[in-house]
Amino acid sequence: MAKRRLIPSKFLPHLILPLIAATSHANPSPGLPLVINTWGGPFTTATDAAYLALLSPSTSAIDAVEIGCATCERNQCDGTVGYGGSPDETCETTLDAMIMDGTTMKSGAVAGLRRVRDAISVARHVLEHTAHSLLVGDHATRFAVENGFREEDLATPESREKCEAWRRGNCQTNYRINVEPDPTTSCGPYAPVEMDSLAEGYAGLLEAGEGAASHDTISMVVIHKSGVMAAGTSTNGASHKVPGRVGDGPIVGSGSYVDGEVGGCGATGDGDVMMRFLPCYQAVENLRLGMSPQEAAEDVVERMLRKHPRISSGIVVVNSKGEHGGAGSGWTFTYAVRGSGMNETQVITVPPVELDREELLGRATGFSFRQLQNEL
Repeated sequence: MAKRRLIPSKFLPHLILPLIAATSHANPSPGLPLVINTWGGPFTTATDAAYLALLSPSTSAIDAVEIGCATCERNQCDGTVGYGGSPDETCETTLDAMIMDGTTMKSGAVAGLRRVRDAISVARHVLEHTAHSLLVGDHATRFAVENGFREEDLATPESREKCEAWRRGNCQTNYRINVEPDPTTSCGPYAPVEMDSLAEGYAGLLEAGEGAASHDTISMVVIHKSGVMAAGTSTNGASHKVPGRVGDGPIVGSGSYVDGEVGGCGATGDGDVMMRFLPCYQAVENLRLGMSPQEAAEDVVERMLRKHPRISSGIVVVNSKGEHGGAGSGWTFTYAVRGSGMNETQVITVPPVELDREELLGRATGFSFRQLQNEL
């Protein structure tokens, strides 16, 4: 008989956790067409706009995503989407957006878009009128103007006052690290502190402190009655960000992702951390591997929590049949859904995932453990 090799206990959490079967299942599909997006509250205006547009035979899945995200941009949903929100350190509002076709999997995006309000529509022009995927900054603005969009100031009296109040409060909170003077008490100007990447504790110096604020995004997935899918994301980013910062919103596979043969995903939260994991790409691949939308969402959040226990995140996942689920961490996440036969948008509340390693290990079945030992 072959000698069975035992697994050192220190490796068990890493080896067993991927084999754990989640106990929750997807919410049933209400029928097609279907619209699903991050957040309830003011974000449901986007859900309704996209869904009602889909009732017209002349509206495509891409059309509906653009209509839905543009509705939030115009309404300045929660101050985190569209003009007049989330000013950077210089008090300027810039916009990020992405739109993706689930059939070709081609995407168009803009990042750090200046002086043009219609970010999702400019992103669609990148999709349809260039061979590229992403345009940024002043060059994205120039492209927008060439395509008929109007330049205007994206600031409002409210956003200017928000920025000035932040400055009066010694620029707290902010996203500077490893600089002088101390960014927790000063507005700068800053100079970098010399770093030693071989020093003990170096890795811990690379993360932002407790003060960095989270922000919200609309990420939407649409399924046309024909089954064709599309996805999109729009945001004005993190308040008081370092000018030029781009978050996860316009990054394919991070802010949103869609493969019409499998399903789609939308994400919101700490974008600078989340984009390291491409959570929406991972969620759709989880669907491809046979997970339910709920299982796919929970798995993605747990992956991020293992590396970053303090992350604020929200993930909404829908498969090609319209079954859906969501998961989040660091806050109580909500998402909105409306499908065939629904008279109004439904908002689903998702309690935060609590990553309890002992509990997760306890959920592993004996079969999975024996199978793992045999395969090793």
